[in-house]
Amino acid sequence: MEIHPSAIISPDAELAPDVKIGPYSIVGDHVTIGRNTVIGSHVVIEGPTQIGEGNRIYPFVSIGSPPQDVGYGGEETRIVIGDDNIIREYVTINRATTKQEWVTVVGHRNYIMAYAHIAHDCNLGDEIVMSNVATLAGHTTIGDNASLGGLVAVHQFVRIGTHAFIGGMSGIDKDVPPFMMAAGIKAKLYGVNQKGLNRLGFSKEAIGGLKRAYKIIWRDNRRLSEGISQVREEIESFPELEVLLGFLNDSKRGVMR
Repeated sequence: MEIHPSAIISPDAELAPDVKIGPYSIVGDHVTIGRNTVIGSHVVIEGPTQIGEGNRIYPFVSIGSPPQDVGYGGEETRIVIGDDNIIREYVTINRATTKQEWVTVVGHRNYIMAYAHIAHDCNLGDEIVMSNVATLAGHTTIGDNASLGGLVAVHQFVRIGTHAFIGGMSGIDKDVPPFMMAAGIKAKLYGVNQKGLNRLGFSKEAIGGLKRAYKIIWRDNRRLSEGISQVREEIESFPELEVLLGFLNDSKRGVMR
């Protein structure tokens, strides 16, 4: 274990033997940090917080501070962060409120760039990219492999589907479907995230099927329920299509168009 002499580590913190902690960082009570995690200088981690293995946490990051919610009364909510995440300078990740599952979750192998904010009760999957100053309001859910451009702002309770791509400076106030692109100050959909899916090896058949579904549901200007029914009639089922339609059926906030 390599801990700089100026770092302050609570005796109640649990650190794996090979954790490294830089100058002037503070690790509070009820914090657990897994093997091979490196924490830079001036990082503050408050508990209850669980951080997995192989993470790289850069200077001036704040993890585990209380939620920015006027109804929060000091309850012992928590944060769980998985393995192999890169968390760049000045990122803030807040503990949960008591309004959902009492936990803010960040999965594995995510790249969270400078000044990004993950609010209370958010739930992030794996291999997500959040570019500089991307901001999530409370209770946001993001699926695996989604990508958020710089200065994106996401409204509370919004869901962003797996493999979605959101352009920079976009305002997101409704659910963004899986495999789709969205952009704009008041964002709207711009079709299938074809380049991203190609890069990750999705088949031409799957991409073509998603493009047909997009046209039926959104370009043909049908009501959402009518578009879903039409897709069921015209397109033979395949896994990615089931993910898309399941996401649409489960939407509570409304789906972006």
